[in-house]
Amino acid sequence: MATDAWQQARSATVALWHRVRPEHADEVGSDLDVLRRQVLAARAAEDAGTEEALAAPWRLQLQHLLRTVPGFAEELRSLLDEHLLPALPAQGQEGSSEVVMRAEAHDHARVFMAARDQHITGA
Repeated sequence: MATDAWQQARSATVALWHRVRPEHADEVGSDLDVLRRQVLAARAAEDAGTEEALAAPWRLQLQHLLRTVPGFAEELRSLLDEHLLPALPAQGQEGSSEVVMRAEAHDHARVFMAARDQHITGA
C-alpha cells in the first residue's frame, strides 16, 4: 500500500470488485485511497499495531467473499500473483507464500497436504 506501484495495485483491486461486486467498486476505490493515507501515516509513525488493525476489516471482507462468491478464490489468487505481490518491495514479499495447514488422521486414514504441487508415487 505504501509503494510507488500503488496505482496499479489499486486499479487491479477495483477491477476485481467490478467483476464480483460491481455495486461496491467505486466505494472500494475510495476506501483504498483513505486506507493508503492511513497506512502511510502509520508507517511514518512506526506504528505497526495501527497498520495491522487497518488490515483487519479487509481480511474479514475477503473471507466473506471467499465463502459467498463462487470462483472468488481464483480471482483473488490472480490479483495477488499478478498485481499485488509484484508491487511489493523484495523484503515485503518474504512471508507472502506462507501457508498454515492442520490435519488430523484417525485409525487407518491418510492425510496428503501440499501448499503447491504434490506428486505421490508408489503404493
